[in-house]
Amino acid sequence: MRKFKAFRIHEREGRIEPGFETMDVDQLTPGEVLVRVRYSSINYKDALAATGAARILRRYPLNGGIDLSGEVESSTDARYPPGQAVLVTGCALSEAVDGGYAEYARIAGDSVIRLPDNIDLVQAMVIGTAGFAAALAIHRMEHNGQAPAKGPVVVTGATGGVGSIAVDLLAGRGYEVIAVSGKPEGDEFLRALGATRILRRQDIDLGKRPMEATQFAGAIDNVGGELLTWLTRTVDFWGNIASVGLAGSTKLETTVLPFILRGINLLGINSSATPRDLRLDVWRRLASDLRPRHFDRLLTRTIGFEALPGAFDDYLKGRVLGRTVVKIA
Repeated sequence: MRKFKAFRIHEREGRIEPGFETMDVDQLTPGEVLVRVRYSSINYKDALAATGAARILRRYPLNGGIDLSGEVESSTDARYPPGQAVLVTGCALSEAVDGGYAEYARIAGDSVIRLPDNIDLVQAMVIGTAGFAAALAIHRMEHNGQAPAKGPVVVTGATGGVGSIAVDLLAGRGYEVIAVSGKPEGDEFLRALGATRILRRQDIDLGKRPMEATQFAGAIDNVGGELLTWLTRTVDFWGNIASVGLAGSTKLETTVLPFILRGINLLGINSSATPRDLRLDVWRRLASDLRPRHFDRLLTRTIGFEALPGAFDDYLKGRVLGRTVVKIA
């Protein structure tokens, strides 16, 4: 049997207990494609799962990591011959099936994406779930009529993984991008990615009326709570708000008035359970018109597999800019 190293998450007597252990392939959750994992990434969701700060896993034990890239080791799915470079993001990794924090992963064929020609294994993980979610948000907004000519798009939680890539992708598409951030140390980073204006989160007048003066043509929100409520009050007629994250709060206290009087759209972005056809469309765009322009700036940290356990706390405390790639093997 093939032995390998995995970062595995257990629940024992109500406590979450993560750590490295040795596994063999037969212990992995079922799937048609065995992948030799080369890289993974860290997302806020990974930190929640690994620390037990939120209940992400639907079964225990599982290997952590909602992203992976690598090569096919073996496969019973004819679409993926041995040696094929592939990536997987979401698709219940580290929720219901073993994830990417392991030297091997066994994945359902329909969850696997062939690596696009102009994206390498590291770049795939700079994008990862965060970049896929940002691209999915833009894709859905544009499907609903969003366009650069309609005016600025605001991105909340802009220094995080989803937010920073959203700033880069939107600016690359020609949008005027306004970033909302509580981190002054991230201002130069955001401007380099394409933000034309930065709003300090703590200085925003959130307002109290059901609708305030319009400020934005659209929005990508990673925070939830009061900031998302503020966006519903300030997005212009027929604009789109993509709700991606909940770093601030799961609550949304608003009225129906912006929806029925201004015709705005509130779009829920589920990057994990995206239908395959839509997932393929978004990855095609990530390799073409939505390809990130600043991989070198977005990738702010690369760590070895052994350093993984010490990296989660920074995510929970909001101390991370951009993306972290984990070198698995």
